[in-house]
Order: sequence, then C-alpha cells, then structure tokens
Amino acid sequence: MNMSFMADTIIEGRRLKRDDEKALAAFGDCDLEELLDGADRIRARYCGDKVELCSIISGKGGQCTENCKFCAQSAKYDTGCKEFGLLPEEKMIEACLNDEKAGIDRFAVVTAGRMLNGQDFEDMLHAYGMMDRKSTIDLCASFGFLSDEQFRLLRIAGASTYHHNLETSRRFFPEICTTHGYDMKIRTLKAARNAGMRLCSGGIIGMGESWQDRVDLAVELSELKVDSIPINVLLPIKGTPLETRKPLEENEILRTIAMFRYINPTAQIRLAAGRALLSNNGEKAFKAGADAAISGDMLTTVSGVTIAKDREMLTSIGRTLRTLP
Repeated sequence: MNMSFMADTIIEGRRLKRDDEKALAAFGDCDLEELLDGADRIRARYCGDKVELCSIISGKGGQCTENCKFCAQSAKYDTGCKEFGLLPEEKMIEACLNDEKAGIDRFAVVTAGRMLNGQDFEDMLHAYGMMDRKSTIDLCASFGFLSDEQFRLLRIAGASTYHHNLETSRRFFPEICTTHGYDMKIRTLKAARNAGMRLCSGGIIGMGESWQDRVDLAVELSELKVDSIPINVLLPIKGTPLETRKPLEENEILRTIAMFRYINPTAQIRLAAGRALLSNNGEKAFKAGADAAISGDMLTTVSGVTIAKDREMLTSIGRTLRTLP
C-alpha cells in the first residue's frame, strides 16, 4: 500500500477505524522511509512544530500488589526496588517549580500501587492544590484506579490530566497482568474524562506482543479519544518475568511511532521510557510523528536524558518549545 497516499488522505480528514483491516495490516511491512515521511507530514498538519515536554517524579515507591510483568515496583518480584512512603509535599513542590524553570510544560507525580486512598490521597490533594497555586504549568497525576469522587476532587485540586496506561492490546494484556483487567483500565480513563481531565494513556512495546497487538492498542486509544499517548519501549529489568526479553531495534520502534501517528493524527505522540534505544535521544522519532516527550529525571533508565539536552536537540531540528521564564 502507498503510505504517502494514505498520509494524504489522513491529512484531508480520513480516520482509520477498526474495520479498515487492509490499511491497518499495511503498517507492518510497508516501506519504512515512506511511512516515516507520511507520519511527519501528519504531525506537521495537526500538531505543528511545538513539542510538549513533561516530567514525572515517583511520589510513592515499591510494594505494589499488582503483578505487571514489566514492573520493578511490583512486590511479586525481587528487583531491589527502593520502597518509600508518600513523598513530602515540599519535595513535590520543589521538583515542580524547578522543572517549570527548566522549561517543562507539564509536571506529574506517579505513585506505585493499585490505587491511592486514605490519608495519602488527602495529602496528595493538598500538595496538588499548592502546586497549582505556585506554578503556571499543567499538572498531571498517575495514582491508579481512582473512584469518580476522587477524580472530581483531584480535578478541583488542580490536576488537569490523568495518566493511566492501557499497556498493550486487550488480547495480549492477560499475558502481562492478571491482578486487574483491561475493562478496569478503560473505566478508569472514562471516569477521569467525565471529571473534566485530559487523558494520557499509551503502552509498552517489546514485551512479546505481536505487530497486530500494537495496532489494536493504537486503535483502542483512538476510540477513547486519548489526548496524549506515551510510547514506552521495554528495557528489561532484572528480577521481572521479562528480564530476558531482547530489546527492540531502532527501526522497529520508529515504525511503531509512525503507525500510532497515522491512527491518532491529532493526539500527542510522546516518547517515554526506552529512549536509550534511540539515537540522539530520539531525534529520528521527532521526524517520524512524535511531538512530545517525557524529559529529565524519571522512573526508568533514560541514558542521560535531561531537559536541557532535549531542548537543545529539539531546537536544532526546528521544533519550538515553551519559552524559559
């Protein structure tokens, strides 16, 4: 299939649906350069040259009850993960303000565990209220399976975006996690949306899923109208069931990023974990459909990625960024 022509039709308004089987099947073996060029043109048409940078910190670590096979935070596996309770509010505020000064657009706190509740949730609401008062950037949160009322309170406190990855396709998900289900994840995203929050949800590639699983995930996210799609590439962690998985090659990662752009033309396609597998921290990916990234200190190995280095690289290829204060 001519991917340049497909890109033209998407730029003109076409949207790929689940029943576009022939078109969806073409992504796996089409000409790579043609695919990447088309994805970049779609990015330019719908997202422009602005790149959004976000940063995350771990607000609570270790001893998660879930058995996600990729995760160092799970209590089911011996990974040597550092365990700690809720981060003091002043530490969260300090990190938020420092990253704002460095040029970040959005700041997020991520907590390990099935859900955040009780006093921890109350303390987090207060912290978000303070960050909202003291900063001007967007605030994102990732606290697991919250209730409708918790989402309402979190939105009032100042969080504008909720992060909750689907991780992979519905078909492959039981191979990765059995302590919670796919429908729980979708209900969580819909509850966050109903509370007036933007949705950030993506997945991890390189876990043993098929190409079709990646396409199915991209379609699912399109149907949910997700605003931001982080694409993580598995960096196998010792002690997890996926520790022996072979890392993906760069061309396969780029092909996947481009495919997500074709299926989700108006969403942010965000580089996340695994950027160590990409040359120059993902420069080629920003010419293959990506228009956002997690930057700076994060929960996983990022091979020296810093906000300053990202800003330098992105400026060099003609992308625009938030003006430094």
